[in-house]
Amino acid sequence: MRTRRTALAGIAIAAAASLMLGACSSGGDDDGGSDSTDAVITAYGTEPQNPLITTNTNEVGGGNIIDLIYAGLVSYKADGSQELEVAESIESEDNKVWTIKLKDWQFTDGTPVTAQSFVDAWNYGAAEENAQLQSYFYYPIEGTDDEGVILDKGTEMSGLKVIDEKTFEVTLKNPEALFPLRLGYSAYFPLPEVAFEDMEAFGKAPIGNGPYKLEKWENNVEAVMVPNPDYKGNRPAKNGGVTFKFYTNPDSAYSDVQAGNLDILDQAPPSALATFKDDDSVQAFESPGTVNGTITIPESLKHFSGEEGKLRRQAISRAIDREEITEKIFEGTRSPSTDFSSPLMPEYREDIPGSEVLEFDADEAKRLWAEADEIQPFTGKFVVAYNGDGPGNKEWVEALTNQLKNNLGIQAEPKAYATFAELRTKVTDRTIGTAFRTGWQPDYPSVYNYLGPIFGTGAGSNDGDYSNKEFDKLLQQALSAEGDEQADLLAKAQEILFEDLPAIPLWNTNVAAVAAKGVENVEFNWQNKPEYQNITK
Repeated sequence: MRTRRTALAGIAIAAAASLMLGACSSGGDDDGGSDSTDAVITAYGTEPQNPLITTNTNEVGGGNIIDLIYAGLVSYKADGSQELEVAESIESEDNKVWTIKLKDWQFTDGTPVTAQSFVDAWNYGAAEENAQLQSYFYYPIEGTDDEGVILDKGTEMSGLKVIDEKTFEVTLKNPEALFPLRLGYSAYFPLPEVAFEDMEAFGKAPIGNGPYKLEKWENNVEAVMVPNPDYKGNRPAKNGGVTFKFYTNPDSAYSDVQAGNLDILDQAPPSALATFKDDDSVQAFESPGTVNGTITIPESLKHFSGEEGKLRRQAISRAIDREEITEKIFEGTRSPSTDFSSPLMPEYREDIPGSEVLEFDADEAKRLWAEADEIQPFTGKFVVAYNGDGPGNKEWVEALTNQLKNNLGIQAEPKAYATFAELRTKVTDRTIGTAFRTGWQPDYPSVYNYLGPIFGTGAGSNDGDYSNKEFDKLLQQALSAEGDEQADLLAKAQEILFEDLPAIPLWNTNVAAVAAKGVENVEFNWQNKPEYQNITK
């Protein structure tokens, strides 16, 4: 993928650099085997924020479902390497104009997956009138602005062209050698023709083209998926279905695993972290991970804009003892952040200038806070919002706000929302009015994915509405570069983030998960997610 002619064809291709992630598995006598069963696998989940529309789902609760009921042009293996799925080939002579040919494929309603299925879905996601959360992912394509919205309030991107039923062409604004790497992400999935008749209704009962079909979605209870018998892709279901059970209390989920009432919990709660590896009633899994944890402080908050805001963010970052929280709350199953991504990413760089702001230093924190007070004295409270249905959120937010009280001498306190969907709704509609917990599970294996979708101007997951033109420029330059040059540009972009701190990196989350006894073929992938389709019992 680094030659002038870049092509994805044949059976399997490696990502730009496969992640050296030690995926872990378990399975008794036939561990890792390919035997299928009819048993339905039950898994921990959270209520999706929105109807299940591929172009408008950017959170884990809904994303886990969408990833199982859809298939994209490419798919990712457990180690982050990539292989063609719906695409027969993805080719370019110049890394700017890409020709994509499709295999014979169909949606679960029996209609064919065509070039138009992809082009219509992407155009819907990028149309301004639809206000889709995933629109940022279309910004590389000709005919969109820097926020991925179609220019001049149009309904079609000029960079998309249907050649025939199974072929379409994508013209980018600038050459991007790694463009195919992102095409396994949900923003690039196809949609059937019926979706456009009533998108909101479709999102409540979506029709996909992946290894599973959504049979039932009962709000705040569960989402039931059954195998798609017509699926011929890379991720065939080896079980009788997957049911995500929606919990508001992770401790209840752990108890259900112990009792055999829940098969897989992908993140053990803090109450169990000291004991889960020695708990004879569960199977335990632990390995390095790529998910990060952050807190976002919108510039719209009083005292957090301009130079005063920079100083206060830096002071807060310095006042957080990450080592203490990761050891005492998470029993070492988190690793303090060293950048805005993960050390497991292929372009990761150590010791980026400015990253010292992540090091605990109470005296420096007080000095920075006092410097900000000289601009304008701080008034009020510093509040960090979180969702109570996420394992460990209550405990770490309480610990973090206590550290801020002790190390900065300010009023700091947590604010709980019952569910992730409730928190995300407040964040998305910009009514939250406080700082809040955030985090990122990568969509494809690249440092860029931790930067562009979160901090790029107008990006769909830019929850703090951060905007820095120099940062945006470096991101664009990185996309046009390759190898070490690309990694260096991404590091330079992070130098700007370390000064502005639109979000404060906290830690990277290891896989620390449990499965019930009798559950087999459990493997965690480069996103810290179970390979649900392979799990049997």
